[in-house]
Amino acid sequence: MHILSTRISLRAPRRDERGMTTSEYAVGTVGACGVGGVLYELASSGWFQDLFKDVIGNLVGLLPF
Repeated sequence: MHILSTRISLRAPRRDERGMTTSEYAVGTVGACGVGGVLYELASSGWFQDLFKDVIGNLVGLLPF
């Protein structure tokens, strides 16, 4: 029985891999800010605003009233 208990105690503790660590949160936040910046610049451009107005106008034109 002593050998079994020694083997168990020599095992490395298992680490729980669920969730994100602080560095992963930082990388995720920087990535999200980058995507947000690109989307903001895209939405601020004139051609995107024209496209958006055309799409909304077409959708309103499809409504039955």
